Amino acid sequence: MKALSTQGQTGQGARRLGKKKSFMRLAYEQRQLLVLCIPFLLFVLVFNYLPVVGWTMAFQNFSPAKGIFGSDFVGMANFVEAFNDTNFLNAIRNTLSTSFLKIIFSFFSAILLAVMLNEVRIIAFKRTVQTISYLPYFVSWVVASNIVYMVLSPSDGIINILLMKMGLISEGVPFMGEPKYFYMIIALSNVWKNVGWNAIIYLSAMTGIDQELYEAAAVDGAGRIRRILAVTIPCIMPTIKIMLVLQIGHLMNAGFEHVYLLSNPSNISASRTIDVYVYTYAMKGGRLSYGTAIGIFNSTVSIALIMISNWVSKKIDGYGIF
Repeated sequence: MKALSTQGQTGQGARRLGKKKSFMRLAYEQRQLLVLCIPFLLFVLVFNYLPVVGWTMAFQNFSPAKGIFGSDFVGMANFVEAFNDTNFLNAIRNTLSTSFLKIIFSFFSAILLAVMLNEVRIIAFKRTVQTISYLPYFVSWVVASNIVYMVLSPSDGIINILLMKMGLISEGVPFMGEPKYFYMIIALSNVWKNVGWNAIIYLSAMTGIDQELYEAAAVDGAGRIRRILAVTIPCIMPTIKIMLVLQIGHLMNAGFEHVYLLSNPSNISASRTIDVYVYTYAMKGGRLSYGTAIGIFNSTVSIALIMISNWVSKKIDGYGIF
């Protein structure tokens, strides 16, 4: 019995050694690819993980002269101050409202555009529409924001001119000066700028659909709309779910540049998002500890949203992004 036990242990050890050698052999065979990965790993380490050390400032009254390890420790004081500030609570509300509308409009408009382009059979027209739709993506938000201001101008903006020509209004509406319009302006301008680029992802997923599925659906008498609902949408559903989970992770990030450039004193009650709040109340005043505390809160909520949405996705059909 003892001999058998010894032989069993020897066999297990040999198998482990074989696996180890197999891994080392695989690493040796792919050594060139591993070397190519080193610069990217260093980039992620330096710019994504090392800055996490700076989170220490959130629990300090940080002073650049004293540094991170010499500044006075204040515990949770910065977090308490943030949640006692009505402007910060207003910024959370504005961020969630803006981001939710951006996700809803951008997400579904990209899918709709991709489905429509996929159904177009005239290649020249399809390429023309696709090119026109994603050209705004390459325009900076500085230029795009100026275009939005001109289009919505109460005096000579095309929107106000059309509304007056149609008899819906008697005088120009100051859209950019009314907080109640700000959320929708952000959502629609984001669709105009990004919908074409976002649709490329879904178009790429549609190219992998087996054409025999469409032929079988046509033989069964399915029309074009029915084929879209029964074949196209189910086949790209994994891509849709992945993109939705990732979008939910950005729910606490309304986009600083986009919102800040379209904000003004008249609509500040709606345009004061978390990023704008941090820039205005923390960065401008040199309150780095306060800004870091808000950044930690923002990141923690974003991670939690991704985990929850991924968990829900797995519960529905067993499929998630991790």
